[in-house]
Amino acid sequence: MLSRLIPLILAPLVLALILPFAAAAQPGIPVTTEPARVGAMPVEVLANGTVVSESVVTIRTRVDGQITQVHVTEGQLVRRGQVLFTLDARLNQAILAQQEAQLAANRAQIVRFQADAVRYQSLRGEGFAAQQRFEQATAEAAAAVATARATEALIQQTRLAIEFATIVAETDGKLGVLPLRVGNVVRQAENVAMATLTQMNPILVQFSVPERWLPQIRTALNAGEVQALALGDGETGPPAEGRLVFVDSAVDTATGTIQLRARFDNPEGALWPGQYVRVTVVPTIEADAISIPSAAVQTGQQGRFVYVLSPEGLARRRPVQLVRNVRDRAVVRGEIVAGEKIIVDGAQRVTDGARAVERNAPPAAAPQRVSSAN
Repeated sequence: MLSRLIPLILAPLVLALILPFAAAAQPGIPVTTEPARVGAMPVEVLANGTVVSESVVTIRTRVDGQITQVHVTEGQLVRRGQVLFTLDARLNQAILAQQEAQLAANRAQIVRFQADAVRYQSLRGEGFAAQQRFEQATAEAAAAVATARATEALIQQTRLAIEFATIVAETDGKLGVLPLRVGNVVRQAENVAMATLTQMNPILVQFSVPERWLPQIRTALNAGEVQALALGDGETGPPAEGRLVFVDSAVDTATGTIQLRARFDNPEGALWPGQYVRVTVVPTIEADAISIPSAAVQTGQQGRFVYVLSPEGLARRRPVQLVRNVRDRAVVRGEIVAGEKIIVDGAQRVTDGARAVERNAPPAAAPQRVSSAN
């Protein structure tokens, strides 16, 4: 009887001794890890925006005339003051010559009437001329001066008309479609657009963010510049860098958002008017933020969590609170210490307490042989 009970009593003890060694002998699940970091991380506000030009100028004629020259082409980048069109100004030049001749005649009359006024003034003092004749001569001299001034004003107006016959760019920008060609007659009264000039550099991006970000954005603006980044939809290159320049005076009550604008240097034309872009505004930077790879964060029935690889090679589950994502890293709150190894690849295959092996662990250094001197 005792011989039958001894195996039953010893079996649990043997299993208790064997199981730890068996578990230790099992191969770990291969995973990759990245260390948790504690440091400065930007607070990013993401939004969708539209590129708008800071200045769009519609070019129209200010005088009547026939187009004699078109100095630019469609889509060309032009500078302020660059000649765009030339109109026929021969009629105004002829009118100018006539007015200049009239001005010479008016000035000659001024000399004559002023001389008469001086002569009659001296004669009046000697009693040879009546007071009425002297006053008439003075009035004629003053009228001649006024007539000359009117002619000078007409000359200035005609010279402006000749100057307006040469149409120049009022700002730097890119030309749109040119609907008129050499030979077309343009009239000021018709108000026809000859071209559209769109400023490309610098350029604005207009977007809206939820009103909950308004206090932080206003605080940042009062303290200094607020950085903004813009990247076109589908583009993968580095984003354009700009700064916030406008916050609307009221929150849109229908959407609960506030409209913002940012200005970007655009020398290469990377941002195009009307283009849809993704905008990132950085109102502040959190000094001691805990960040881990975004791919390591998982969601379960009890919320978000990550797996940490312990020094013993075991995966330990840690609950975390996701604060925000900054590109490929997640800012979290929880029991995470700087430098802890966060499981990234392979986190879906491990469980709490499971053994894991780093695939990206640095290889152990080979032992060096020390030769003894004879």
